[in-house]
Amino acid sequence: MLTEKAAYLKGLMEGLSIDGSTKEGKVLLALRDVIDEICETVDTIDADVDDIVEFCSNIDEDLSDVENAVFGDDECDCDCDDCDCEDCDCDCDDDCAYEVVCPTCGDTIELNDLMLEDGSVECPNCGELLEFDFDEDEEESGDEE
Repeated sequence: MLTEKAAYLKGLMEGLSIDGSTKEGKVLLALRDVIDEICETVDTIDADVDDIVEFCSNIDEDLSDVENAVFGDDECDCDCDDCDCEDCDCDCDDDCAYEVVCPTCGDTIELNDLMLEDGSVECPNCGELLEFDFDEDEEESGDEE
């Protein structure tokens, strides 16, 4: 598209019969030459980018093959609510029973019992450390009895 527009401008300039001996003529002819060089450079860059995109795509496919060879192709496709997989490593046994809203970014985070036992978790969205203290809740429920 850019090359076509440059060719159109070049044709218009040739139709004007620009005199290269005048100051204005020298400038216009120099601009025409610069436009031609820019188009050639952009075409070269465009071809290089296409090559790089293809190369990256090939690397991605090769990496996928290596990952399958190293880690296997037996990924767990369960939905974590009722996992019957024996080789599952996605923490399906730890029910995501709690939701916490990060006070910094407002992101909702699902927590399981193991995460709560740790006493804190880092927000995956903003990195804020969320700490959990259940001592007050236990004392309050103990006072009511």
